[in-house]
Amino acid sequence: MKILIAGGGTGGHVFPGIAVAEELKAHHPNVEVLFIGGKRGIEFTAVPEAGFRLRTLPTAGFPRSQMWRWPGAALVNLWGLLQAFLIILTERPKAVLGTGGYVSGPVSVAAKVLGVPLLLQEQNSIPGLTNRWLSQLADEVHLSFLEARSHFPRRDHLKVTGNPVRRFILSGDREPGLREFRLSSQHPTLFIFGGSLGAKRITAAAVDALRRLKGRVDVQCILQTGKDEFESVKATVEKEQLPATVLAFVKKMHLAYAAADLVVCRAGAMTLAEIAVCGRPSILVPYPYAAHDHQRVNAQNLADRGAAVVIEDAELDGERLAKEIAHLLADKTALSRMSANARLFARPDAAVRLANSLVSWAEGRKGEPEPEDEVVEETV
Repeated sequence: MKILIAGGGTGGHVFPGIAVAEELKAHHPNVEVLFIGGKRGIEFTAVPEAGFRLRTLPTAGFPRSQMWRWPGAALVNLWGLLQAFLIILTERPKAVLGTGGYVSGPVSVAAKVLGVPLLLQEQNSIPGLTNRWLSQLADEVHLSFLEARSHFPRRDHLKVTGNPVRRFILSGDREPGLREFRLSSQHPTLFIFGGSLGAKRITAAAVDALRRLKGRVDVQCILQTGKDEFESVKATVEKEQLPATVLAFVKKMHLAYAAADLVVCRAGAMTLAEIAVCGRPSILVPYPYAAHDHQRVNAQNLADRGAAVVIEDAELDGERLAKEIAHLLADKTALSRMSANARLFARPDAAVRLANSLVSWAEGRKGEPEPEDEVVEETV
């Protein structure tokens, strides 16, 4: 039995699909998983590295400021749609999961036209236009945030299952994490990062905050910069003897989360799912140019639940960040409360729920669990 997962472009669209695929592989050995993505997104390397087969098709966006490019984009997407039909016809999947990104659209349309059950997974509190439109075709739509339900024209097929997180994220331990990043167990640890490419504003504010905290607040830091700023930031940290381990990219995220007492980061849905399931208090700096300003809404969901502090991007500087860090690290009771609240927000069984639902549709049970299943879906 084959299940197809379509999505790509960013880690936020790709890694939830991989998390679901890993659950299918672990608990449903009769299921073969095939990914459909693009050649330029993170899926082109991440999916094969995770051990799954990937087929690609061409897609293109419609840039608002360059409408003269729209005819060409339309032709590319038409060709991608034709290829999506060909893939569905040749691979003959029993169910399709769309996780977002340009590639999800043509594959989802082809699946429905050809009578294949279609499920969607929406990561953000404000869904993208593609998933809003596709939701009218889908058999089920799985949400990460309860607040997202108001953006969908249909609600009879919505389920709140959470954002699937890969198992290894929960496999870290504090002591091995501290050793990995050459840190001491005697000091509180910050983990500051801006995504796989880094975030210049967060990095600049972090370096200035470490200057202000040095000698005043007992703290050490894992600072992920992205490759563009790595050399300059590393040189500054070494010259000024700031208490930080600087990395261009953190490959062992599970160990970084395990080592951290406090996380400072953007508010992408995948990141929030990871820090919540790890129970990490956080200072969130929403990316102000995210579509529909969804990162701000994502961040506010955690803040409203007492799991995070939000600093707007325009208000972020070293002084403000140092003040928030010092305040939180000085109050261990508050940190413990934030940690507990983060875990309450988390849905660690999201991947299992989605995997079970996909198998149910693939077997013709239309989303109904087996009698012995104990997984309870939250419908909205």
